[in-house]
Amino acid sequence: MDDPRTVSAGRAEMVEFYPSRSAVPLELWRSLIQQARESVDILVYAGLFLPELHDITQLGDRARQGCRIRVLLADPNGAAVRRRGEEEGFGIGLAHRVLLSLRYYEPILAIPGVQVRLHDTTLYASIFRVDETMLVNTHVYGSTAAHNPVLHLRRVPGGRVVDHYLASFDRVWTQAKPTSDINAAIATFDGR
Repeated sequence: MDDPRTVSAGRAEMVEFYPSRSAVPLELWRSLIQQARESVDILVYAGLFLPELHDITQLGDRARQGCRIRVLLADPNGAAVRRRGEEEGFGIGLAHRVLLSLRYYEPILAIPGVQVRLHDTTLYASIFRVDETMLVNTHVYGSTAAHNPVLHLRRVPGGRVVDHYLASFDRVWTQAKPTSDINAAIATFDGR
């Protein structure tokens, strides 16, 4: 059993609970990117909503100011995308959403400090981390991410929850394929 102080610190990491990703205030997403100083980590299948509601070139601006940007998008040819697309009833549509996201990130790929990688991982949660703040969009079988709950977390001394999710991000990051050429990644899409 965990030490009571650890349990208390874990509870203190919870800032807010949102019943769905669409319930997260737009201003929160925007302010996180605008205020990023050290790092931005994004782990999603497509995460298309983010570039659709926020100018992704601002991530490039953050990188120019020394902020490390790591984006993990699903491999559009990967088994995980095919499986998730089938589970959500979108079939190949999810792969096409990934391809569109890749296009959105293309203008910032050449900026030092910006890295985009492709993963073929089953995601149990999408992770959006900016410095000490994290939004965790849980995944529910057969339901799109936009309709699933989001935990708004903030790292506190003695807390383990943020670090637990960050360790998960790092495991996916080390297994993912770097992509510096969006056109090459798109050209390999076979649409199966």
